[in-house]
Amino acid sequence: MTRARPAPKRSSAPSGPTDPAALSPLPVWAERLCTLSANIRGSLRLGGIVFWVPLSVGFEACLLLVPGTAKIRWTRVIWGVLCKLLGVRIRVVGKRAGTVGGLRARKRGERPVIYISNHSSWLDVPILGTILPSVFVAKGDIENWPIMGLVSKIGRTIFVSRQRSTTGRERDQMIRRMVDGDNLVLFPEGTSSDGSRVLPFMSAFFAIAKLPKLRDGMDKSLLPITYEPGMTPIIQPVSVVYDRLEGLPVQRLRRPVFAWYGDMDLGPHLWQMVQWKSLQASVILHEPLDPELFPSRKALAQTAWHAVANGAAELRQNEEGSTQPGRCDPAELPCNKTGFLKRQLDRVASSFASYRNRH
Repeated sequence: MTRARPAPKRSSAPSGPTDPAALSPLPVWAERLCTLSANIRGSLRLGGIVFWVPLSVGFEACLLLVPGTAKIRWTRVIWGVLCKLLGVRIRVVGKRAGTVGGLRARKRGERPVIYISNHSSWLDVPILGTILPSVFVAKGDIENWPIMGLVSKIGRTIFVSRQRSTTGRERDQMIRRMVDGDNLVLFPEGTSSDGSRVLPFMSAFFAIAKLPKLRDGMDKSLLPITYEPGMTPIIQPVSVVYDRLEGLPVQRLRRPVFAWYGDMDLGPHLWQMVQWKSLQASVILHEPLDPELFPSRKALAQTAWHAVANGAAELRQNEEGSTQPGRCDPAELPCNKTGFLKRQLDRVASSFASYRNRH
């Protein structure tokens, strides 16, 4: 009696452009040519990144000494060129709430904006950094990453440890940054996902938007930093989905090409990504929410989650995507009034994204 031969084991990793296990009607020599082409493409892109990052970040370091919003605007250019080097095209649906910010804007009464987004990859940072004039709130370990860590530090990223002992200090730091003119990007899922769903939002991330109210007789020092009346941040939910790979819709099996989660190593993930010819991320900027109109942080977090999750679900189903309704008085939204040179720099940053406004 003969024993059945065991079936060959299949790797659970997604097949990339250089995966020899991928089925292809091409002859062997053509497959090798495609592999060589992908390796050359990846090497050139990594070389461009190695050249661009020190050059642009060095200029950004000089701008940190200059007052005003030039450093905020130039950071968008840094992220935008980085997306180009990675071969990522950005499609945007909706309209960004708020302005570039700055101390003068706060003195004029322009409220800060907190952009709330889902999180499935390290690539979310350069994509959102290209679109949104803001600083990121990130986990402390990102500060030690080789390339992203350097760019993040020069880009004035706020690093948090999420330890109970440092919660108050980190909260005050984020509030102070917004009072001084910055807008923030938060990932309230608390971690990155596989891109197939949006994890529940933690209401603790909304503490800086909706500060707890002190009861009568309580010590005001419990809230050392607060907002001026009428200057609490506005919340704008943002949905990010990677929906095109080589011009084709991204199915579930291809999502790990973009998604970076769990114990995945950054180096191999980056190398796999830069070998593809073209990638596309679609971003929906939903209508903003005013925290003052919500009874609690939990209600605010749930409303933001529904907007982000519904928008992401539409994009995953290869739909155009639509903005979810908000809850904010239009008169409370900041009006963008900038000079000629600032508009040109904003235009350079925006040129890296293809805007499709559907109001």
